[in-house]
Amino acid sequence: MVSTAKQPTTVSPVSARTQRLGRRWLLEALVAAGALIFVLPVAIMLITSLKPDSEIVQFTGLLPKAATLANFREVLGNSEEIPIFRWFFNSVFIAGSVTFLVLTVSSFAAYALARLDLPGGRTVFLIIVSTLMVPGQILLVPVYLILNHLGWLDTPAALIIPAGAGAFGVFLLYQFFLGIPRDLEEAAALDGCSRASILWRVVLPLSRPALATLGIFTFVGAWNDFLGPMVFLDSVDKYTLPVGIALFQSSYYAEYSLTLAASVICTLPVLIAFLLFQKNIIEGIALTGLK
Repeated sequence: MVSTAKQPTTVSPVSARTQRLGRRWLLEALVAAGALIFVLPVAIMLITSLKPDSEIVQFTGLLPKAATLANFREVLGNSEEIPIFRWFFNSVFIAGSVTFLVLTVSSFAAYALARLDLPGGRTVFLIIVSTLMVPGQILLVPVYLILNHLGWLDTPAALIIPAGAGAFGVFLLYQFFLGIPRDLEEAAALDGCSRASILWRVVLPLSRPALATLGIFTFVGAWNDFLGPMVFLDSVDKYTLPVGIALFQSSYYAEYSLTLAASVICTLPVLIAFLLFQKNIIEGIALTGLK
C-alpha cells in the first residue's frame, strides 16, 4: 500500500533569508511610495516658487529654467502693499494663544474627568466626546452671533476664545491620564501634595508626549485655519497668513508666483515645529493609542 501523506517540506536558510529580504524591500518600497505622495506637492510648491510668473503660466517644465528669489524679495520687501510680517505676527500670536489655552483647559478638564470621582463624570465625558461628530461649520453662525453681541468681531479674541477648548484635547489627555499609575498620586498625596500640586508636579511632567502631540496638532490647526479669520476679521492688518495669501487671488488675475512664495513662508514654521517635536508626537500617539 502506497502512503499518500504529504512529506513535510523544508526551507533552506538561504531561501528563508531571501524571502525576508524580499518582504522587507517590498515594505520599504510601499512606505517610500506613500511618503512620495505626501512630499511631492510640497516639493512642487517649493520648486515653483523659484520660477518667474511667465514660466508658471506657460509651464515650461517642472524645474525652473532660471531660478530666482525675486518672488520672495517682492513678498518680503513690499510691506506697504503686502504686510506679510504683520500677518505672520498675527498667525504666531493667535496660534500660540490658542495652543496655550487648549493645553491648559484640556489638562484641567481631562484630569478632573479621569481622576476625580465626580458624579456624572462619565456622562459628561461621553457628551464632550460626542461633540467630535459635530462639524465645526455648523457652529459658525451661532458663534458669529455671540461674538457680535460681545463686540469681539474683528479682534484676535474672536479667534482665540472660541478655539481655546476642544473635545479632542480632553479625549486625548483623558486616555493618557488613565494610564498613569494611581500609586504615584497616592504617594504624592502622602507627602502633602494637593490635587493641583499633584497635577502640576506629577501628572503633567509624565504626560509630556501627549501634551506635545496635542500642542502641535492644535498649533497646526490654528495656523492653517482659513474659515474663522475669513468670517470674523475685516481689517487687512488683522488678517492671518492664510487669509492674507488669498488676497493674491482676484476674480480676473492671480499672482501665482507671489502666492507660492508666501505659501512657502507660511509652511516653514509648521514644518520646523514638526521636525522639533516629531519624536514626542510619535511617542504620544503610540502611548495614547490614537489611530
